[in-house]
Amino acid sequence: MQLLTKGRVTQMMLIAVAFVFGVWLAREFPGQAQTPARVFEIRTYTANEGKLDALQARFRNHTCKLFEKHGITNVGYWVPQDPPLSQNTLIYIVAHKSRDAAAKSWEAFRSDPEWIKARDASEVNGKLVAKVESVYLGPTDFSPIK
Repeated sequence: MQLLTKGRVTQMMLIAVAFVFGVWLAREFPGQAQTPARVFEIRTYTANEGKLDALQARFRNHTCKLFEKHGITNVGYWVPQDPPLSQNTLIYIVAHKSRDAAAKSWEAFRSDPEWIKARDASEVNGKLVAKVESVYLGPTDFSPIK
């Protein structure tokens, strides 16, 4: 029997979250046009000790708006309910028109002076994020969300 590592548990949790959210979204917005080339990205941020609240504030007050400005669609944001991940983990899903669009959007976001200012201001007492994991997903032909 294989032991589940923290990384594997996180990966399984992300897949489950994406599935549940996809089913919900498809039921809530059945008439929405869905772009076949669209890709989803699940990102997991591990915050430095004691920095999760500040990380969430940065997303709430700055990052989400800047994502939209640069063509990144905010899909959903979550914090695990159970420790230890509930103490330092932010998981979110964004959508992009394509992988190429994702690369361009991330490049524009990272060089945006408004982002740099918000990041630097939020990290005046130390870096907020210790680790970032990213997984790109393409919907299957039977997925309710595409």
